[in-house]
Amino acid sequence: MNTMKAVELLVVDDHTLFRRGLVALLSQDGRFEVAGEAGDIGEALRCVERSKPDLILLDNHLPGVLGVDGIAALKDAAPGTRILMLTVSENEDDLAAALQAGADGYLLKTVELDSLSESIIKVLDGESVVSPEMMTKLVAAFRSRALSSATGETAANEEGHDEAAPVPGRQDDSAIALLSAREREVLARISHGDSNKVIARKLDIAETTVKIHVQHILRKLQLSSRVQAAVYAAAHDLG
Repeated sequence: MNTMKAVELLVVDDHTLFRRGLVALLSQDGRFEVAGEAGDIGEALRCVERSKPDLILLDNHLPGVLGVDGIAALKDAAPGTRILMLTVSENEDDLAAALQAGADGYLLKTVELDSLSESIIKVLDGESVVSPEMMTKLVAAFRSRALSSATGETAANEEGHDEAAPVPGRQDDSAIALLSAREREVLARISHGDSNKVIARKLDIAETTVKIHVQHILRKLQLSSRVQAAVYAAAHDLG
């Protein structure tokens, strides 16, 4: 990311007061420039075609087309643009749908402004960000689905079918053996939705050390994001 150039943002939310308040707050941060705002997907697409923003802050509950259903069209209109969901929905199905549709992150509107700003930077640097509360729900939902899949797989195998849900990353158990004891501890904390700062405090190590451990975990397990790492940990009962 070029830190010399202000990050161009598009804010999409149908609540005018919230949208304009957020625009005003973000505009005070010299790292950001609000290139446009929209109240629905149609208006958002027109803004994207004009300004090609670096990142879109997207609400889900929009009139007409839901935010999650507009992600593909927004990505098609501006392939390099990142999309960060900013919504009130704490439903894990909405979270899963957003991530599957290509969202680069999912935050609740209760997020503090400083955390939102840092999340924007992280997403632009290629990270996936999810509110800690939602990460916990995502892991819990995956564990439930994994259990259901395992039960279904047993029944399916008896009938000659395999319908197990895929898990991201390396599938063989030997991959787990590649992790050091400390990396397993970090992975367990990731599955609980802890940030690097929280993990550093709980494990009494430097935050930069946590970042290095996370990079090693993703490389060894052939994963691309913390979200995938949390799902992997849940599937292998490492939390």
